Amino acid sequence: MKEIHDFTIIGRQQLGDQYFRLVIEHGGQMLPVAPGQFVEVLVEGSREVMLRRPISVHDVDAARGTLSLLVQIVGHGTRRLAELKEGDRLNLVYPLGHGFTTDLTPRTSALLVGGGAGIAPLLCLAKCLKAKEVQCTVLLGGRTSALIPVRDEFAPYGELCIATDDGSLGHKGLVVVHPAFAKTYDMIYTCGPTPMMKAVARSAAERGIRCEVSLENMMACGVGACLCCVTDTDQGHRCVCKEGPVFDISTMKKWYQC
Repeated sequence: MKEIHDFTIIGRQQLGDQYFRLVIEHGGQMLPVAPGQFVEVLVEGSREVMLRRPISVHDVDAARGTLSLLVQIVGHGTRRLAELKEGDRLNLVYPLGHGFTTDLTPRTSALLVGGGAGIAPLLCLAKCLKAKEVQCTVLLGGRTSALIPVRDEFAPYGELCIATDDGSLGHKGLVVVHPAFAKTYDMIYTCGPTPMMKAVARSAAERGIRCEVSLENMMACGVGACLCCVTDTDQGHRCVCKEGPVFDISTMKKWYQC
């Protein structure tokens, strides 16, 4: 089930030069939102007035009826969103897409690998896995420490590891060469730049570890109608917005091997 609904912004936080976070309130009975799902946001005054912006759900508080959105400023639309303030309204289509698999049993282990804006959906996932008593390791990467926002908020949910290209924080280098990445896990989840996710997927496949990737294709409609987000899988062409954004790599050899 999906709905189109006006949310009210009840919190706004600037996170450095490139990121900001919005906390938005439904004001009624909010539909369930699973880790890895996303919303389509109507951006008033955008140049692309007919197109909404897909944004990952960063956090969910079902009891309060709130969602958190972690947004990277990358273009005109996100700059318009960055101008919003508390009390403003934000129209969403939600919840959209197929989220992460979270049916792990207690005391199993999971590695969550995020890079850049791909960090966003992993907080909600980490909270969900912690509640299921899954032992989590969270590995976050970026070119510099300034590009790894909200990293400290992951600490309560598992071991937190950081990798930066310039060595400004944590291990110097890519996430796939971080010592934590070489350990054995029951499950690996990843979201971030495509080259990073492909490297994570290839390693997981080689080691026989189950892995899910959250793709970040351009998604205009969010419901599989416009076909602009189609990706090639071992099962044929799939719409990332409807049949993803999360895919099990067992169906994605064509994607991660190219």
